[in-house]
Amino acid sequence: MRLPFLSAEWFAKVDELVAAAGDLQLPPEIMKAEINATVQRDSGDVAVYLKNGVFKQGHLPSAPTSLTLKEDLARKIFVEGDNVAGAQAFMAGEMQAEGDLATLVQISTIEPTAKQKQLTKQIAEITA
Repeated sequence: MRLPFLSAEWFAKVDELVAAAGDLQLPPEIMKAEINATVQRDSGDVAVYLKNGVFKQGHLPSAPTSLTLKEDLARKIFVEGDNVAGAQAFMAGEMQAEGDLATLVQISTIEPTAKQKQLTKQIAEITA
């Protein structure tokens, strides 16, 4: 069953997939990164954050970096694992970033692990 991207049900299923995946062998740079993202949608903005290499609902008060991006770009980055799309969107002004931009640059250059790629594939399969 496919679930609407960024819905409460989608986040719950992603949490299950992450738990089942076990150790994703994430690099320290990704584990240390704390980033808030506001995903702009026609039906209303969705607050998302990255911590310990995993995206969750809401925002972290302590996150030193914040992004604002459209839903289609968020889908490319979060579901398709396309970091290049994020970098291109930032350079084109289609994604706004504030705060610690060095973290964004650093994590955008890291090649995903095999376990990350498998998890990304599973997330794509459940995303409507």
